[in-house]
Amino acid sequence: MFGKLFNTIANKVAFAAGKPVTFILCCVVVVVWGISGPIFGFSDTWQLIINTGTTIITFLMVFLIQNTQNRDGIAIQAKLDELVRVTEAKNAFIGIEHLTEDEVEKFRRQCEAAAKKADKELEELKKNETQKRSQGKTAAKPATGRARTSRSAAAAR
Repeated sequence: MFGKLFNTIANKVAFAAGKPVTFILCCVVVVVWGISGPIFGFSDTWQLIINTGTTIITFLMVFLIQNTQNRDGIAIQAKLDELVRVTEAKNAFIGIEHLTEDEVEKFRRQCEAAAKKADKELEELKKNETQKRSQGKTAAKPATGRARTSRSAAAAR
């Protein structure tokens, strides 16, 4: 029960914190605080109000934003795992987010090597296809220029 309530509050606060109106409101608070400085003689209490307020808000926001990011990351991983599972991709990639950094790096290097290999194979296929097309065009071209003129002259004789 508490987890569901916390998630709901965290989502709403994180969503509201990212809105332009929230930023503008914070700017207004800082401007009002700054303008009130001469009224309070730039006292220690005046400075303490903004310092304490921003520190508390920052402290609480770190936990709310981290909670939201954790859930988003888990949801994205679950979606990616499902895509890997239902495609021809290697199922070994499912759950790699739980491995050590070195183990994940090994997977990354394998993916990079496979991508480079696939790029080379694709390049070779394109090269071969281009060669086939150019050979096909050369063989299918009718005689032009001097060759045609020579035939015409031979036929006229």
